[in-house]
Amino acid sequence: MPMQDFSPRQSAVLGEALQLLVDGGEKALTTAGVARAANCSKESLYKWFGDRDGLLAAMISYQQSKVRTFERDGERLTAENLREHLEIFARDLLQVLAGDVSLALNRLAIGQASRDGSRLGVLLLERGRRQIDRRARALLEAGRRAGFLRFDDAAEAYRTLYGLVVSDSHVRMLLGEPAEADLEGRSRKAVAAFLRLYGRNIGEGEGGPT
Repeated sequence: MPMQDFSPRQSAVLGEALQLLVDGGEKALTTAGVARAANCSKESLYKWFGDRDGLLAAMISYQQSKVRTFERDGERLTAENLREHLEIFARDLLQVLAGDVSLALNRLAIGQASRDGSRLGVLLLERGRRQIDRRARALLEAGRRAGFLRFDDAAEAYRTLYGLVVSDSHVRMLLGEPAEADLEGRSRKAVAAFLRLYGRNIGEGEGGPT
C-alpha cells in the first residue's frame, strides 16, 4: 500500500509498531504488543493488516513510501525539475536507509536469512526495495522520453544511480557506523555525477555539459 492509502489511524499504528521493533527487537513485535502500544484492539490489527506477515508487509510499505519520485499530478517534466526529483529521491533514499527503523528491519532480516520459513527478507525485497526501484526507473524512463536522459537499459541506468547515491554507506551503517551528516550534499553530488553520465539537454552546471 502506498503511504497515501493508509488512514491516519493506520499510519499511527504502523509508527508504533516500527518503534516497538526499534526499541525491543523482534520479540517485542507481537500483535498484543502493537495493540497495547497503539491503544487499539487486536481485532482492528487483523482487519487492517491480517497476520504478522501482513503487519510486517504494511510496515515495509509504509517505510518505502517515504522515498518520493515523480508524483506531482499534471506536472510537465523539465530539465530543472528532473534534477530536483532525482535529488529528492536520492535524499529520501539515504534518509530512510539511515533511519533506525530501516536498520532494524534489515538487521533482523539478515539474522533470519538462514532460518527456514523466514519471510522478512522476501517482504523487504518485494514490498520495499523493488517498489522503490520500480518508481525510480519510471522517473528515469520519463526523463528519457522527455529527451533529458540517454540510456539503452533503464535497469542498468538505475543501478548506476543507486550505486552513486548509496555506495557502501548502507553496509557501513548496518555494521554500526554513523550516517553521514550531510545527506543533502551527498545527494546533490550523486545526481550531478549521474547526469554527467546519462544527461542530455540538461545544460552546464553541477550536472555537467550536455
